[in-house]
Amino acid sequence: MSILLLGASCKPVLNKRFSLWRNDRIPYGTYYAFHSLEYIFKNATIESFRFSPELLNISRENNASPKAYIVISPSVIPSEEELKAILDHAANGNYVFISSLEPGDNLLDSLNLKISPLTRDIYDDSLSLSLIHPVTEDSVDYLYPGISMARHFTDMDSSVTNILGNDKDGRANFVSLRYEGGGVIFLQLAPAAFTNFFLLHKENKSYYDLAMSQFPDSVRSVKWDDYFRTHENGKGEEEKQGFDKLRIFLSNPVLRWAFWLAIILIGVVYLFESKRKQRIIPVVKPLKNASLDFVETIGRLYFQQKDNRNLFEKIRTQFMGYVRHRYKLTPNVTESDLENKLAFRSGYDPEEIKEIFGQLRVLDNKSSITDDELLEVNDKIDKFYKKA
Repeated sequence: MSILLLGASCKPVLNKRFSLWRNDRIPYGTYYAFHSLEYIFKNATIESFRFSPELLNISRENNASPKAYIVISPSVIPSEEELKAILDHAANGNYVFISSLEPGDNLLDSLNLKISPLTRDIYDDSLSLSLIHPVTEDSVDYLYPGISMARHFTDMDSSVTNILGNDKDGRANFVSLRYEGGGVIFLQLAPAAFTNFFLLHKENKSYYDLAMSQFPDSVRSVKWDDYFRTHENGKGEEEKQGFDKLRIFLSNPVLRWAFWLAIILIGVVYLFESKRKQRIIPVVKPLKNASLDFVETIGRLYFQQKDNRNLFEKIRTQFMGYVRHRYKLTPNVTESDLENKLAFRSGYDPEEIKEIFGQLRVLDNKSSITDDELLEVNDKIDKFYKKA
């Protein structure tokens, strides 16, 4: 029972993605508008056009039928070359229909038009607008409960601009400009009026029929633009800034400052918090040579006790052990042979070696040894250790 109640309480969520894509059946796609063209232009070929307007066939042969170029896109921001191609297309007797929330500044300037700024009001629910009937010239009102996505004109050259539709406050949002060659540029600022949601709401489909009735029956070719949804200023989607809520958000000076301040604060917090926190690693002092300390301690002990004889015996024993292990010489050979072999193997001065052994013999035969005698023989042996 609880499962049934839960299922009953769940309502379908409206897909609010404002795509204006001709193959999207979602509320804010333009599937209905595109596929209705074949019923409106019964004698014309209908095709999608995904190339730059520079590739439009803008030449018009004698007695050739006019062509229609329809652009319904969140933004229409042409490069200078693309703008020239669009204007030339109309100047050569063809028809250009543009419905966009964000037409490029160069396009508006070329038509002497100014529009209201982008604000968050465009996301308000419900859109109310009117269209002037091309035959009766009566104002026909339309309303739907979806997202507004509309702007209005704030300035225009009334001598060349014809108002075709208004918003709920009576401000123009749909105009046309006619060229001497017979071509016309239509510019409409409420692209939500061409979405599936709007056109399928009650009797709103007549808005589309009346808007498209601005084209003459002589039109034999209709190109539906797929280019400007992914291009701005001649750049592809990977370079396009795109139409998104962030751009609307940043158009407000107060919100823009708040946004960048938040980004800076987040960056500062990340900078300090991203550092690795750990205890300071203590400096480990290298281990001391304890054997040297031991030798120095023992030496000082014997020296302080004035037991020079005992200390001499240890110096001589250490020296002879060094000779035996380092140079593989044994003391059982005659002393002269030992001295010669040690001088040869160590490369040390033979006279110095004779002096060392001579002092060792002299001190070995003495019953007492003075401090100077002990220091002298110790210095000679230390000198041998360092140089040999």
